[in-house]
Amino acid sequence: MGDELGLRELKKQRTRRAISEAAIRLFVERGYDNVSVVDVAAAAEVSKRTLFAYFPSKEDLVVHRFADHQDELARYVRDRAAGQLPLDALELGWLDALHRHDAATGLCDLPEVVTFYRLILDTDSLAARLRRYTGRAELLLADELEQAGYPRLTARLTACQLTALQELLMADNARRIAAGQPADDVHAEAVTAVAHAFTLLRDGVGLPER
Repeated sequence: MGDELGLRELKKQRTRRAISEAAIRLFVERGYDNVSVVDVAAAAEVSKRTLFAYFPSKEDLVVHRFADHQDELARYVRDRAAGQLPLDALELGWLDALHRHDAATGLCDLPEVVTFYRLILDTDSLAARLRRYTGRAELLLADELEQAGYPRLTARLTACQLTALQELLMADNARRIAAGQPADDVHAEAVTAVAHAFTLLRDGVGLPER
């Protein structure tokens, strides 16, 4: 039974990946607005019903790739070292992601990722859908900050600022990468931007951290 369940899950993962890859390939080749869900289903060799079982909307065919990062900021706070302040943990986690050129930071210049950045940046509906993922990340972070001792309103305000900042910096990095700048050239300024942003947050919020 266990092997059967494992094979079934593996098949689902492969189908999901095949649908997403077919969608992005078509969107890049023809333009997002010129490709229908039916086109994607045909390219992935699945039914429209199967496609919607994996992806609730056309936009999700692209932005679902950010879903794995929804709890990232919350995880930095939850997994911080003993005695480490939440903002310090968030800043260090962010800097580490930049150092690794994590695609979610906008600082990855692999050709396929650059193509993905351009698709998101050039399509208003995709950018809008991405903000729904950001909203979920904000709620998760606010909960962790409250657990860390922040008053509820302060936790929500701080989480709002941080997720907005993450979106802003990611988009700025991605635009520069999409314009042809190598990630190594953008890295130093991206690190400086993060340090400056966290300085503003610490000075402006004055949090009772512990």
